[in-house]
Amino acid sequence: MTVIDRYAVFGNPIKHSKSPRIHKLFAEQTGQTLVYEAQEVPTEQFSSAVKTFFADDGKGLNCTIPLKELAWAFADHKTERAQLAKAVNTLALQADGSILGDNTDGVGLITDLTNNHGINLADRNVLILGAGGATRGIIKPLREQSVKSIVVANRTIDKAINLATEFVKFGHIIGCGFEVLNKQHFDLIINATSTSLTGQLPPLPTNILAENGVCYDLAYSNEPTTFVRWGQENNALKSLDGLGMLVEQAAEAFFIWRGVRPLTEPVIKQLNDERLR
Repeated sequence: MTVIDRYAVFGNPIKHSKSPRIHKLFAEQTGQTLVYEAQEVPTEQFSSAVKTFFADDGKGLNCTIPLKELAWAFADHKTERAQLAKAVNTLALQADGSILGDNTDGVGLITDLTNNHGINLADRNVLILGAGGATRGIIKPLREQSVKSIVVANRTIDKAINLATEFVKFGHIIGCGFEVLNKQHFDLIINATSTSLTGQLPPLPTNILAENGVCYDLAYSNEPTTFVRWGQENNALKSLDGLGMLVEQAAEAFFIWRGVRPLTEPVIKQLNDERLR
């Protein structure tokens, strides 16, 4: 009897996830035989659910909100980017039975911005909204693109300041609250908060987006998110959601698991076409 390799995404909620669709398209494109499912997992059941999954011939997991920090703690070994993020979105079973934790969000964001949307990040002033695990996962990849500066704004100011202090070794970064942002202009504003999931918006001044500036929401939806609409209303050159990032980070996870790198452009196009119907 042939055992088919199993993969899944764990989250809570998870019904909205496009990950099963994405990995099905990747598998068809690359000729890989696998099964990928979505499973709703409450935080208190995370550890037991992961252990059961890998005990039942599971090969790899994606973990999304609010489970990334728990996945980080669960992993036996972590990549450098996972260590920096203190959050893991990809768990991979190793040959010796151990579990590797990785964070593919940063590479997913950068690939979408630069490859898919042709945005040059060099010498740009970047504002990141929120100081959680999502922000931690994208700071170093942004710095590697030679951005000029990074400002992290958060409701809890101390959290933003502490994060900036930790990451200042990679380049110029400041942590602050939202109330001081009206004194600056930014070429790229990234929403790394969870506000879009509830239709909310961080308390942003209306005059902080530089001419030809870009807005990017790490969240995605079939309809424009609240932050994407804010970018459109404030004359952003481009105001984007995180669907492309989702596909790109999934492609990186697929490569980690299967050793095969799928083409992302046709998958992004197909998903965009589907959500416009």
